[in-house]
Amino acid sequence: MDRKQNGLLYGPEDKVPYTQAGFLGLQHVLAMDVYVAPIIMAGLLSMSVAQKSGFLQAAFIACGIGTILQTKFFLKLPVSQGPSFVPVGAVAGIYLANGGAHGGMATVLGSLVVGSFLLIALGVTGVFQKIISKLVPAIVGGTIITCVGLSLLPGALNDNIFDAPGNINSNMIIAAATGITMLIAIILSMRVPQLRKALKVSSIIIALIVGSVVATSMGLFDWSTVNAAPWFSLPQFTSVHYGLHFSLPAILTFVVIYLVLTTETTGTWFAMSAVTGEKITKKQWNMGIIGEGISCLFAALLGATPMTGYSTNAGVVSVTGVASKRVFISAGFWFIILGFCGKLSAFFAAVPAPVIGGVYSIICVIIMLNGLNVVRDLKTGESGIYIIGVPIVLTMAMVLLPAKVTNEAPQMLQYLLGSPITIAAISAIVLNLLMSKKQTVPAKNPEAVQAPTGR
Repeated sequence: MDRKQNGLLYGPEDKVPYTQAGFLGLQHVLAMDVYVAPIIMAGLLSMSVAQKSGFLQAAFIACGIGTILQTKFFLKLPVSQGPSFVPVGAVAGIYLANGGAHGGMATVLGSLVVGSFLLIALGVTGVFQKIISKLVPAIVGGTIITCVGLSLLPGALNDNIFDAPGNINSNMIIAAATGITMLIAIILSMRVPQLRKALKVSSIIIALIVGSVVATSMGLFDWSTVNAAPWFSLPQFTSVHYGLHFSLPAILTFVVIYLVLTTETTGTWFAMSAVTGEKITKKQWNMGIIGEGISCLFAALLGATPMTGYSTNAGVVSVTGVASKRVFISAGFWFIILGFCGKLSAFFAAVPAPVIGGVYSIICVIIMLNGLNVVRDLKTGESGIYIIGVPIVLTMAMVLLPAKVTNEAPQMLQYLLGSPITIAAISAIVLNLLMSKKQTVPAKNPEAVQAPTGR
C-alpha cells in the first residue's frame, strides 16, 4: 500500500537517522506499560523488594531481546514485545501449588521453557502458517484488530485513570492534560506544515512530559523511589538462581496459556500489518512464531514471564506516522538499557498511571479504527454482519464480566475468560467457517486491503 494512504512519514524499511530513531524508540517505551504485569505478578507472589526489582529488570531485558529478534531477524515487521497479562493467574497458581518460595518459581520457569519450545516447533514445521491461512481471511483479521483495540480501552480508562491509586478527580485532570496535549500536538502538526514532522513524531513523548509535570505539580509523582535506586545493577533472580523444575500438570497448563498468547500476538501482527500496509507472507508467519518462542525462552531463562506482541505500538505508529524498523530496534536497546539501569527502571515504574492512561486510551481507539478500516471495503454480504458484530459483543461481555464469575470457573476456562481477544478471535473464526461460503474479497481497490496471509 502507498505510504501516503497510510499517513506514514517513514515506512518499515526507511532508514530514520540514528539520533531520531533513538528518540522515537524511547517514545515507544514510554507509551508501553510493560512494567505493570511484572509488578502485579510480583505482588501476587509476595516477592521481596530485591526480587521485585530483579523481576522487573528481567522483564525489561526480555522485552529488548524479543523486540530486536522479531523486528530484525524473524517476523521482520516493526513490533515490540512485552510481558503478557494472560499468565498472571496461572503463574500465581502454579507458584503456590509447587512450594511457593521453596521451589514454586522453578516449576513456573521450567513449564515456560517447555511451552516456548512448542511455539518454536509450530513455526519450524510450518503448521502455524497453514492454520492462519485457512482460518483467518481478511474479515476475520480485521475483526480481531477491532476487538484488540476495544478490549484494551476499558483497561486504559479504569486501571490507569478511574481505579488507579489516588483521588479520581486528580487522576482525571492529569489524564485529560496528557491527552489534550497529545491532541494539540497532532492538530498543530496538521495545521502548520513547517511543524508537521516534528510534532507528529514526538506528540506522545510531549504529552507524557506534560502529564508528568502536571502530576509532579500536584504532588502525585513519587520521586523517592527514583532517587533511591542505583544507576547500575544486574538482575539477581534468574533461572540460575531459581533453577528449573518440570511438572506435567504445570506444563499442560502453560501449553494452554501459550496457545492463548499466540492468538493475542497474531492480533497484534494483524494490527501492525493494517497500519503499515505491509502484507504478512507465509514465511513471516512461521518465522514470527519462531521468534515469539525464542523471545519467551529468553524471558524464562532470565526469570521473567512470557512475552507477547504489544498492540499499543500499532497505535503509536498511527499517531506518529513512523513505522521504521530502526525505531523499534532502538526501542529494544532502550529496554535492555533499562534492564541494567536501576534508576531508569524506577523512573518508568514511577510514572503515574493517569499519565499513561491519557495517551493509552487514545491509542486504543486508533487501533480499533484501524481494524474497521480493514473490513470497511470488504464485500461481506449478510454473514459479515455477524462475523464482525458477534465478536465485538463477546469482547465487551468478557471485559464487563464480573470477577466473581471468572473466579468460580474451572482454571482452564479462566484463562479464556481472562482474554477477550482470544474469545473474539475464536468466535470470528468459527462464525466465518460456518457462515461464509467463500473467502471475503475487497469490493474495490483489491491491492489496498487483502487477507494478511501472504501469497
